[in-house]
Amino acid sequence: MSYFTEEDFAVFTIPGLDARMEALKATVRPKLETLGARIAPVLSAQCGEEMFAHVAKHARRTINPPSDTWVAWAASKRGYKMLPHFQVGMWETHLFIWFAVIYEAPVKPAFGARLVAEAGHIDTLVPASYMWSFDHTKPGTIPHTSMDTTAITDAGERLARVKKSELLCGITLPKDEALQLDEQELLAKIEDTFYTMQPLYKLTYSENIRTN
Repeated sequence: MSYFTEEDFAVFTIPGLDARMEALKATVRPKLETLGARIAPVLSAQCGEEMFAHVAKHARRTINPPSDTWVAWAASKRGYKMLPHFQVGMWETHLFIWFAVIYEAPVKPAFGARLVAEAGHIDTLVPASYMWSFDHTKPGTIPHTSMDTTAITDAGERLARVKKSELLCGITLPKDEALQLDEQELLAKIEDTFYTMQPLYKLTYSENIRTN
């Protein structure tokens, strides 16, 4: 039995903030909470520090309904946006499994500098099937096969100097593929992706600002 269903993805086609949020809370959010609890101890072991799950609440929205939703893990009970973190979530079209440093993270400039210094190594350690994103608010991605050392260097330099810059790396699964995965298969996919992304997370470790 698949973990996510057609009904889960169809949530993002429901018009109106209230109606979409009601469906999201009833169908998708409990599954994200379960993933949060199941993955937290595994990710804690991978990272060598306690990681806490945070399910998106979309509390600031007053008009526009969310186009995606997620659960994130970070080394703080109080939040994740200010820290390098990991995410699993979905748009109407696909599931995403990311390592992420988004615009609110103070570690961005230092992490960007490390990316520049390690660009050649990162280019080789990221699998060819992985994807990149430079804006977590948009569904589009860039295949790693379209990246190279120069592109990674450019991304690092942008992180260091542009306030709104972001970097996400991991995998995306088209809806039809995601619908084939049962709970154990999905958990294994998440664990494997987060393990593969550990070198990127470790690049942030010495510079990271801990708030937990």
